Amino acid sequence: MSKDKTVRDAVRERYAQAALQVVGGKSASCCGPDSSCGAGGGDPVTSALYGESETAVLPETAVAASLGCGNPTQMAELKPGETVLDLGSGGGIDVLLSARRVGPSGKAYGLDMTDEMLALARENQRKAGVENAEFLKGEIEDIPLPDASVDVVISNCVINLSADKDRVLREIFRVLKPGGRLAVADVVVRGEVPAEIRRSIELWAGCIAGALEENEYRRKLAAAGFTGISIEPYRVYNVEDARQFLAEAGIDVEAAAAAAGGRFMSAYVRARKP
Repeated sequence: MSKDKTVRDAVRERYAQAALQVVGGKSASCCGPDSSCGAGGGDPVTSALYGESETAVLPETAVAASLGCGNPTQMAELKPGETVLDLGSGGGIDVLLSARRVGPSGKAYGLDMTDEMLALARENQRKAGVENAEFLKGEIEDIPLPDASVDVVISNCVINLSADKDRVLREIFRVLKPGGRLAVADVVVRGEVPAEIRRSIELWAGCIAGALEENEYRRKLAAAGFTGISIEPYRVYNVEDARQFLAEAGIDVEAAAAAAGGRFMSAYVRARKP
């Protein structure tokens, strides 16, 4: 079995379980089922990302299924009439918010590979009464849209989960119109982190697995053809949040704090297609 397929299957299984969890009346979480998720009990990756004015117009199940690490609809500067694509759209929160921002003359697409999430997103769309949105089944490495068909591509803590990020970025570049923009929330690593500590922190919060180092992210975006690249940290993950999990994994927490403290972070990644 190829590495790409192994990663893809693991991601699909995690998000299928998250969708079923929401359907069952619970909120989804990036944290593993056995992890201690933050000193205060909240998920340090996904909590408190959306304002009350945003969540008030959405079904509770759309909010409960949010597994992102930021709020890309807020930083994408969407305009009425634009076509926007959300990669890894999950329960649909960012698609539904985007559809409202681009208005009736615009269109918001959501792309997801997980049947359970697609079913949940479409039901959330029905509940929200949003007509200018469409959810597509597919993989972010092979976007089922024509060349130069999208004004803006957003994503919320999903690109980091792909085993072939170069292909994802090339696909984004392909579907964007000339002058189109990439505006994603993603997890990045600033500097090098010892492999053992990195694996443990990624296990603690599953949504951050596969995060690129910041300068590597810039290089990959440039190689795909993007210009105007910027990476703006939004939320830094504290090793202290993972203290119990790291200790249970046999990791020296003080050493982990020294080696990885302040290095894992949510960031807003922006770029433009010339």
